[in-house]
Amino acid sequence: MNNCAEHNDTVRRIWSNPDLVLLVFAGSAAEFALNRAVDWLFFTGNIPSDPIGRFFSTVAFAQQIVFADDQSARRACAQINSIHGSVEKDRGLTIPEWAYRDVLYMLVYYSERAHELVFRPLSHPEREQLYESFYRLGEGLNIPRLPRSYSEWKVDRKRHLERDLAYSEYTALLYRQYRRHLGSWRYFILLQLQALLAPEEVRRLLGLTPHTALARLIRVYSVIDSLSMASLVRRVLVPLSYWPEIEKLDRYAIALTNARNFRPKTVSL
Repeated sequence: MNNCAEHNDTVRRIWSNPDLVLLVFAGSAAEFALNRAVDWLFFTGNIPSDPIGRFFSTVAFAQQIVFADDQSARRACAQINSIHGSVEKDRGLTIPEWAYRDVLYMLVYYSERAHELVFRPLSHPEREQLYESFYRLGEGLNIPRLPRSYSEWKVDRKRHLERDLAYSEYTALLYRQYRRHLGSWRYFILLQLQALLAPEEVRRLLGLTPHTALARLIRVYSVIDSLSMASLVRRVLVPLSYWPEIEKLDRYAIALTNARNFRPKTVSL
């Protein structure tokens, strides 16, 4: 297995920031609801029954891989492959190769978009670094036929968006669950964030319209963060029962900053 823990400063900077991680998964929640392989979520029922809880467990798993030492990351990759294999065996079907690529591509795209929305666009070298990290993760998860560079990924990403997305009954069911678990006004905020994060194909299928006023509001994040109010913002967006999970994200971010001489680079607006 290839090294699935070999990550660089760009991906570490993004994935050590709890706010950016929340945005990555907010955007992914929109796109994955449209994916033609979304029926696999309903086979186990875990995500539809508790989408927010599954979000936090997925974040913890992803951060394990991004920040773990090589041996731990290999174990995490092997565990993911084993889980997928068990689900395939139970269902008697194989998860399509393109579905694995779609999920990996979402992590690349929404990592970049979250950073751009909150701070600034990534530079070309940073985009290459970001993709290289997820390319290695994809290799560790045995995902075949991955583009070798960021520019090749952009072309393939467009093909996947055009081919693999459709509004279905599962899309409607997932969004009903989002609303049920978030409540009306948090659900409204989720839709607004997704409208800012998602590509045109996703916005069109979901009927999302981005509002520039919200984008400008998000730009004051750096001021809010400097006043140590960022945790308050997260608590506004996440239901009370999940506040302990937010605190775990914050503690994990602090631990990462202090451990292994890792210091996220300062991002200037």
